[in-house]
Amino acid sequence: MTIYPIETGNFKLDGGAMFGVVPKVIWQRTNPADNNNLIDMSLRCMLIEDGNRLILIDTGTGNKQSDKFFGYYYFFGDFSLDSSLAKYGFHRDDITDVFLTHLHFDHCGGAIQWNKNQTGYEPAFKNAKFWSNKNHWQWAIEPNVREKASFLKENINPIEASGQLNFVNIPETDFLKNSELGFDILFANGHTEKQMIPHIQYKGKTIVFMADLLPTIGHIPLPYVMGYDTRPLLTMDEKAKFLNKAVEKEYLLFLEHDASNELCTLKNTEKGVRLNESYKFNEVFN
Repeated sequence: MTIYPIETGNFKLDGGAMFGVVPKVIWQRTNPADNNNLIDMSLRCMLIEDGNRLILIDTGTGNKQSDKFFGYYYFFGDFSLDSSLAKYGFHRDDITDVFLTHLHFDHCGGAIQWNKNQTGYEPAFKNAKFWSNKNHWQWAIEPNVREKASFLKENINPIEASGQLNFVNIPETDFLKNSELGFDILFANGHTEKQMIPHIQYKGKTIVFMADLLPTIGHIPLPYVMGYDTRPLLTMDEKAKFLNKAVEKEYLLFLEHDASNELCTLKNTEKGVRLNESYKFNEVFN
């Protein structure tokens, strides 16, 4: 089994929205803002090669939205999903499974693309099963007002229409029932209903794909919660339990949205759980 980090692009988000009630004078120490108060964010996915399965965790935003839509997010850099897959000798048609941590546009937008004539939509991974869970799917297709702008019908409805949609079971998952790959899922509800946080056993370590439970290293302190979270107090509780376990179990945290740090470890301090070290993926796994 081999794991690859897949860079699909970089974008910018409002720093205040990303840190909620935490003052800018504090959060900008780890996440410096530009003159528009925007901070750099990554769209880092994970590719798992496991025997005859090639599993992609999240997909980035894709490229089918309008120029006006993308103009809100100031995309930058040379990364793309296709070039990152090609770097490791793969094509999107090789993907057998697309595991979607949740259905916000920056996590699932790349799952669906325009058809050739741009008259409709089609799966961007024609040979893959798409994985969500029933609770989150229902939450996404009947969105609350707070999340409606993140759950885009053009990203979600075509997945179901394709016939490629599958659901993992809660709390037990059969996602990798017939695989030797150690793959467990933590279901977290603070950011959105039943966000899925994969835990992968790899080369004697546990790698946790953090999605939006911990977007960047700047979000490690408990009160540092995104304004996007639907249940911020629940996020704080979920983070507290997870961070303590991450220290105890010496987890490696794979950061989807941190533009500067791919992996990190944590430690206990007098102020609570804090960053221990950060790494590039290939510094840990050559």
